[in-house]
Amino acid sequence: MIRYQIYPSAFGEVGIAASEAGLVGIDLQAGKRPLPVREDWLREATPPTDLAFAQLEAYFAGELQAFHLPLGAAGTPFQQSVWRALCAIPFGETRSYRELAEAIGNPKAVRAVARANGANPLSIVVPCHRVIGADGSLTGYAGGIEMKARLLALEGVLIG
Repeated sequence: MIRYQIYPSAFGEVGIAASEAGLVGIDLQAGKRPLPVREDWLREATPPTDLAFAQLEAYFAGELQAFHLPLGAAGTPFQQSVWRALCAIPFGETRSYRELAEAIGNPKAVRAVARANGANPLSIVVPCHRVIGADGSLTGYAGGIEMKARLLALEGVLIG
């Protein structure tokens, strides 16, 4: 059973969903892609959703740089490898899609890496906002480019 809750934050409402395996969805409701709630999900806060929100609040306040949460998002083996590589990008740093493809040992899979990045269901915790274009520009983000810029600024990343 998946349970979810919507929490108010300084960055807008945050939808957080968890199963027995761990977190399965985190999205800023203020963004362009809200949490994809299904009819069989139960709206109810749980210890994992509360913990995730507490860590997100600490991150938004500039007090947390690394998340320590149980992750249970479903994805293909390729997507999982990309999401693990995203988690390896340190706070305050960025990588290009090409660098991410190289990090997973598949340098020709730049477009597939971009698609896996876009399919990331655990926004912020799996930091897809840290991926930028090869020229250093901000590229697509499900929460919108303005939100991506805001998250990167929070981490001290200057985008010219």
